[in-house]
Amino acid sequence: MTPTAATAVTDQDLVVLAEQLGRPPRGVVGIAARCVCGRPLVVRTAPRLDDGTPFPTTYYLTCPPAVAAVSTLEASGLMKELTARLAEDEELAAAYRRAHEAYLADREELGHVEEIAGISAGGMPTRVKCLHVLAGHALAAGPGVNPIGDEVLALVRDEWRPDRCTC
Repeated sequence: MTPTAATAVTDQDLVVLAEQLGRPPRGVVGIAARCVCGRPLVVRTAPRLDDGTPFPTTYYLTCPPAVAAVSTLEASGLMKELTARLAEDEELAAAYRRAHEAYLADREELGHVEEIAGISAGGMPTRVKCLHVLAGHALAAGPGVNPIGDEVLALVRDEWRPDRCTC
């Protein structure tokens, strides 16, 4: 799903998001990806929350089974390995930088926030810090935009995948 294809947030989406997150959702401006059953999978979030806090995480993974699968990868230390690969693989590094630029452009569509200008999320463009953000970006933007996010989705495919409901 492209960012411009993010769907509007319904009252029912907000109820589901509160259930998924275990707290009221903040700053949600769209549903960037949905489960095949229709429930939110990734939200698109405003770059500044209602309380004025800058919020760089435009794409936020919310589906608990997806979050759990990605958390298992994070616990394995994969981020360090992926960051090392970025330093060694020029093609991967260039694609990851393009993902960073795409992320920034998507957020800028929602408004400019000086405090986070040039800062994307997930460690982009030079390191891998949060696999949840990168998987969320990959799900929202579609295959081929975020190479690390695409790889994360491929790695969790046996546990969780977007074409099969596990809600």
